[in-house]
Amino acid sequence: MTDAHRTRPLRGDAPPPGTAAWDRYLVIFMRVVAALWIVKGLAAWAVILTPAQLGMPPFETLPGAVQAGFVSFAVLDLVAAVGLWLTSTWGGVMWLLAVMAHLMVTIAGPAIPGSRLIGGAEIALVLAYVVLSWLASREV
Repeated sequence: MTDAHRTRPLRGDAPPPGTAAWDRYLVIFMRVVAALWIVKGLAAWAVILTPAQLGMPPFETLPGAVQAGFVSFAVLDLVAAVGLWLTSTWGGVMWLLAVMAHLMVTIAGPAIPGSRLIGGAEIALVLAYVVLSWLASREV
């Protein structure tokens, strides 16, 4: 195939004028979300490893279900963040799994101040991810 038949620009080349580089926007979005999820995962590890912070009781005194939730999200959020940063398919799947698990805890669990706001933000991020993925797939 010659260069005249190529429909997509080579990596590093600018997209043709008048077209949007949705795949680049998707990569930027995934990296920003990955950075947020690294912070989220590290915050969960801070709760686990810090003796007592911001008025929270020590981790060891929390109920077993709460401990299990913190440990699960501490691991799952960081794994999802690495996958998102690498822009791999499994990273998107792990992130969606982490978001869905968090939403289930938010809906079914006890009312925690700010959890509904975070859940709404997560839903908005998922919708943005779906739209950007769809637009990037149409770009081919």
